Amino acid sequence: MIILGVDPGLRRTGFGAIEVQGARLRYVASGTIVVPPALPLHGRLKVILDNLREVARDVRPDQAALEKVFLNANPASTLLLGQARGAALCALADCGLDVQEYTALQIKKAVVGTGRASKEQIQTMVRHLLSLDGEPAPDAADALACAICHAHCAPLAGRLQALAPETLSTGRRRLRTGRLVS
Repeated sequence: MIILGVDPGLRRTGFGAIEVQGARLRYVASGTIVVPPALPLHGRLKVILDNLREVARDVRPDQAALEKVFLNANPASTLLLGQARGAALCALADCGLDVQEYTALQIKKAVVGTGRASKEQIQTMVRHLLSLDGEPAPDAADALACAICHAHCAPLAGRLQALAPETLSTGRRRLRTGRLVS
């Protein structure tokens, strides 16, 4: 199974693809879509849309994972980032991909083991987990980390979803954001 991870951004959108074979992860491709800042907003969103479509067609992933964005200190920046995420989601959906979303905290915990990991720690762990010769660029490393997070979390989420109807019918437990809670 090939997973395409995306770290959306209005200036730089990272992408990374990995192949999952059982518990083994193998690097497929990664890079950064650099969006020209001189373009108007709709032009920048189109660059993200078109380039992610092309990446998805070239890599031919089975699933996609995208980083969720939370409210930053600057609401205008958050809104612009949300529009970049929308362009990325549309590109992936247009290619017929099922897209799962993960928070930065979930991604960092899945890859590094702590939610307070730095960009450098993520790059180092991505390099280690995928046996790369060098450290990937920061945006590409974030996208590869998102794909790795999905590779680690998706099997459990699938099992929980399969158990959910009988487990949840007792009324004592429920499924919340992919976790079984009492």
